[in-house]
Amino acid sequence: MNGNELKDTALKAYRAMEMARAFETKLSALYKAGKIFGGVFIGRGHEAIAACEGVYLQKGRDVYTPFIREQAGRCAWGDSVLESARCYFGSREGAMRGREGNVHWGHPQEGTPAPISHLGAIVSVAAGMLMAKRMQGQEGAVGVICIGDGTTSVGATHEACNLIAVEKLPAVIVVSNNQFAYSTPNSQEFACKSLRDRGTGYGMATHECDGTDFLQTLEVMGRAIAAARAGEGPQWVVANTLRLCGHGEHDDAAYIPAELKEQFADRDPVEVARRQMQQQGWLTADDIAAIQAECTDEVQRAVAQAQKEPTPDPAREDWSATSWKPTRY
Repeated sequence: MNGNELKDTALKAYRAMEMARAFETKLSALYKAGKIFGGVFIGRGHEAIAACEGVYLQKGRDVYTPFIREQAGRCAWGDSVLESARCYFGSREGAMRGREGNVHWGHPQEGTPAPISHLGAIVSVAAGMLMAKRMQGQEGAVGVICIGDGTTSVGATHEACNLIAVEKLPAVIVVSNNQFAYSTPNSQEFACKSLRDRGTGYGMATHECDGTDFLQTLEVMGRAIAAARAGEGPQWVVANTLRLCGHGEHDDAAYIPAELKEQFADRDPVEVARRQMQQQGWLTADDIAAIQAECTDEVQRAVAQAQKEPTPDPAREDWSATSWKPTRY
């Protein structure tokens, strides 16, 4: 990737991070005001990981299985915040036609199956999608499969990763290690020195990065995805960060030690990205302010539209997630 390509990729990923931050800030406020029912799960601390994986993928060709903290990845992949807002407000115009709230939505025809709450199960779904592409003679596709540190201890993950490694599928398993599986710390999750060791055990090429460092994460994700796309077999990426909020907006995260929060006080990925974009000379402070304003405006319009759209009538609907074709925006 030359200098101009790197800059363009970084700008796209950075904008996705700002869009996700603006959207999730709005969601948090609406949840606290009693305007959203059900769970709200925020990706604060995960934005660089998500955006830097999604930015290298292409709808209709690749497979992408984002999980609950991947709003920035969805934005980089090309999904609109309007689609996410529609799911939170149960709009019948949304991808799931009002059947599923918050983050459990997808477009299987475009390469994103709806997430599964029991995260280990999605690894085998993505493996199956990549196997199907192979059987159909489709070349050049890659799959990015998102899991967390807790998910690496799930039996379904182990079985699927073993299959992916044996079949040498073009998969990139991104492990977002935010140091807590809900409230369970790493020390009670696994005994290996690093989660990178687990990828080595499967026989995969492994990578590790500081998931709060935007440009480092962009480089590592790009390298891993390019290797999988080039036929070099599955890749295992461990991206280390800290969830800068509770598991969901219902959770005060009191179990995270104060000293750990202090260690990450100046490592908010969005703030780090803003500094790095200016240091590279790719954006000025005024440019950043303009992008933030544009993102905030788009979020406001998306939420306002989703709130006024009708919810489904269960007596009249005839729909399934695998047959409905999404509206283009």
